[in-house]
Amino acid sequence: MATDGADATVQEWVSARAADATLGPAASRVVDILATQPRLASYASTAELAERASVNVATVVRTARALGFEGWPHLRLELRNRYLTSLSARQLLAEEAGDLPLAAIRRDLENLETLAHTVDTGAIRAVARAIDRARRTVVLGSGTFAAPGVQLAHGSTSMGRDVLMERHFGTHLANTVARLGEDDCLVAVNLWWLPTQVLEAVRIAHEAGTTTCVVTDLRTSPLVAVADHVVVVPSEGVSSFPSVTAAMAVVHGILAELAQLGGDATRRAMERTETTWSRMGLFGESR
Repeated sequence: MATDGADATVQEWVSARAADATLGPAASRVVDILATQPRLASYASTAELAERASVNVATVVRTARALGFEGWPHLRLELRNRYLTSLSARQLLAEEAGDLPLAAIRRDLENLETLAHTVDTGAIRAVARAIDRARRTVVLGSGTFAAPGVQLAHGSTSMGRDVLMERHFGTHLANTVARLGEDDCLVAVNLWWLPTQVLEAVRIAHEAGTTTCVVTDLRTSPLVAVADHVVVVPSEGVSSFPSVTAAMAVVHGILAELAQLGGDATRRAMERTETTWSRMGLFGESR
């Protein structure tokens, strides 16, 4: 399969370029953005890309030269051309028409397609096994990224697992993490900006022997160094907000694997859950 020709995907092309270059950690973060968020990188200024990759402008310029270009504008032009070439006619129409709701849907479709081609399904299964074996599991997610965590916690508890979605930070989060041990599991969902408390919570849990699992959009995230299992997802959106659709799809996969692992025990637990819902009158007659 070609990796540096006209028929290569953007990610394959960037990876091929990077393979022939000597890159430090900071430059690798820039390359990670180019490969996983080509639309953003295709239109970003040097300063915008530097901010997104948490590096300085000089690092962006050096990275472009290491990849064989005179500077960032030349690399950006090539990247943009390859990105637009990869789009279908309908997708190009959405790009040019300014129909943001449609563009958002198209972007999520592309994110899911990228996920299907790049995701490590073994890592998804490993996260499910970690939750299945754990005495209890704590799920972390801040702001927008709490949504996949809420789904993971709700689905898991419906199947009889002891899973807590930790919505509080500060001393409350510190107390929760302090109680984790070797028989427990911590799952952190984090895209784009990384809150200091999330990173430190995962570090503390990892040091305590807790199985740590991370869903992130950056292979170079500091979370990866303290995670036993890592699932990388695309998160590119059409505005200032990242997309969590791919992360939600991964959660769907974790829950599906968890249900299979539990077998009859999961079925019985779900029956008990639905019986409790019914007794408490949570739903009407529409079902």
